[in-house]
Amino acid sequence: MTVSPLAPAAFPELPVIEGVRFAAVAAGIKYKGRDDVMLALLDPGSVVAGVFTRSATRSAPVLDCQAKLGTDSDQGAAFLVNSGNSNAFTGKAGDGSVAAICKAVTEATKLPETRIFTSSTGVIGQPLPHDRIIAKLDEAVSALSRHDLAASAKAIMTTDTFPKGAAREIMVDGKPVKIAGVAKGSGMIAPDMATMLVYVFTDAKISRAALQEIVSNANARTFNNITVDSDTSTSDTLLMAATGASGVTVEGNADFATAVEDVFRDLAHLVVKDGEGATKFVTVNVTGAATDEDARTHALSIANSPLVKTAIAGEDPNWGRIVMAVGKSGAKADRDALTIRFGNILVAEKGWVSPDYQEEQGAAVMKQPEISIDVDIGLGHGAATVWTCDLTHGYISINADYRS
Repeated sequence: MTVSPLAPAAFPELPVIEGVRFAAVAAGIKYKGRDDVMLALLDPGSVVAGVFTRSATRSAPVLDCQAKLGTDSDQGAAFLVNSGNSNAFTGKAGDGSVAAICKAVTEATKLPETRIFTSSTGVIGQPLPHDRIIAKLDEAVSALSRHDLAASAKAIMTTDTFPKGAAREIMVDGKPVKIAGVAKGSGMIAPDMATMLVYVFTDAKISRAALQEIVSNANARTFNNITVDSDTSTSDTLLMAATGASGVTVEGNADFATAVEDVFRDLAHLVVKDGEGATKFVTVNVTGAATDEDARTHALSIANSPLVKTAIAGEDPNWGRIVMAVGKSGAKADRDALTIRFGNILVAEKGWVSPDYQEEQGAAVMKQPEISIDVDIGLGHGAATVWTCDLTHGYISINADYRS
């Protein structure tokens, strides 16, 4: 598969997070000759927080994780993730697969089943061959290493064209605190919580409740504001673990919360840049809306519009499609109060094209790999930012052949 033209030059160098070890193995669930299972094993004393898809048809692993999250424990924990099969819309068989995997991980790691969190991603509606995963657990446990987070990023990929990682390091009371995470996601991206699969780790010391608050707040401003194709997955899962291995307490520390949000945002942007068939990374900024929620509604309407996205793919500065998307969103708008900019070029103001605008100016902006579309609604102080990509023939090709 051709790597996205928006991919970073290289996978980042991620710091070692003390208190967690990783392994990636090949179970042959769908893909041949590549790792497709990730295991992360957390030391005792680690806390886990997360957010999940609000899809009404969410998968068996998501339901199991939701049931287990939210309780305190001094035990360690394990994340077991497979790609190639989402174990979604698989009925009682899906529940049975989750139970069998959790039981096997418990036997292999000596952790209680309540501390085993599984995720699956890939084709919907096909039974998960969980026996293949179970057969590889001893190999995975034997291979556990503090240095294999990068390999895990590759193991969880499906239609992704590159692995995704991000990290931050901050100083708290003169001591370092590290955060590192990986994500997968390329299509079926219009999260209603997080995005596809995301796993973030820190050596900070923090309570589960405080970590959950940080995760929920950061998610709302990052992963919940990206869209590739307007489709929300049945499997969206974001888990974050704090091992406490640094001994540095970050409860109530604003710098730590900001660093977590920065990691989330980096990963969210990488998902959009790997959008199926994407050639443009697009930032949609909406200001002047009646409320922040109205601004987000307008921004998502623009970002999800097939007409807007195909115009961007064709490098056509078609501001009429922006007007259309604002008008259809359902949020408050006034045609004669709209201002539209492509990059720093004023395209339209007060309900009409700007008298100083020249088509070649807009066309030049559209030729850039990263584009901003700024819309001021002219009604209030509400604001929101959403990130998306263009819609090309590549998206159709990938999804027309997805199951073959």
